[in-house]
Amino acid sequence: MAIPLKTRDEIARLREAGRLVAETYEVLREYLAPGVSTAELDGIAERYIRRRGAKPVYKGYQPEARKGVRPPPFPGTICVAVNEVICHGIPNPKRRLREGDIIGIDIGVLYRGWVGDSCVTFTVGAIDPRSRALIEVTKECLNRGIAQSRAGSHMGDIGAAIQAYAEPRGFSVVSEYVGHGVGRRLHEEPNVPHTGDAGTGIELLPGMVFTIEPMINLGAKDTELLADRWTVVTKDRGRSAQFEHMVAITENGPEVLTLL
Repeated sequence: MAIPLKTRDEIARLREAGRLVAETYEVLREYLAPGVSTAELDGIAERYIRRRGAKPVYKGYQPEARKGVRPPPFPGTICVAVNEVICHGIPNPKRRLREGDIIGIDIGVLYRGWVGDSCVTFTVGAIDPRSRALIEVTKECLNRGIAQSRAGSHMGDIGAAIQAYAEPRGFSVVSEYVGHGVGRRLHEEPNVPHTGDAGTGIELLPGMVFTIEPMINLGAKDTELLADRWTVVTKDRGRSAQFEHMVAITENGPEVLTLL
């Protein structure tokens, strides 16, 4: 399948959608405290997104079957990943945040016909040193992946840089779930692996727009899909963190589109 290349005007539209996602994180930040439920965070995000004239792009989203299993339409505005959850966690009124938790919040919006998509992992109060290291390493993995996102480089350079930073520090990189192209639809070509070999894969061209969203685990990289057919957790129940940005390849280097 051909990879759609975006014009400067289309990248500007994606930047607007990405900025709205970043603004939503600022709204949520003040509510991230012990006792708040993940469903409450979901409601706060949805109200803000709709008030801004956008739509939650995850709500009602139903992907193709994976490993022969097709999940039901996603019920939330945000995906929440508390502690051992890697991705795609469903907001729940019974799951209240506790001191020492870490929570990844993944937000997608459709704004004026274009998608914004990002993920940030937050802390709830004071956390243990190993969880702190996990978050810092994951954030740096994203930065290093972005730094490789230059015209003329190859897709494998991104994953290689992420692996080369995370693994020597004792963390594992989830290989089963990847980044993706983004535009008028949430998922477009190309796929963006977070593991790989430098110099391999497709050549990066100006106009490509995709997410880089490394998922880094304290323990092994193995995953497990829960019975709700959405929530993905670490098989060993160790903690996982994720950071994601939407990146445009330009003649002048990578441009991050999901910033304030």
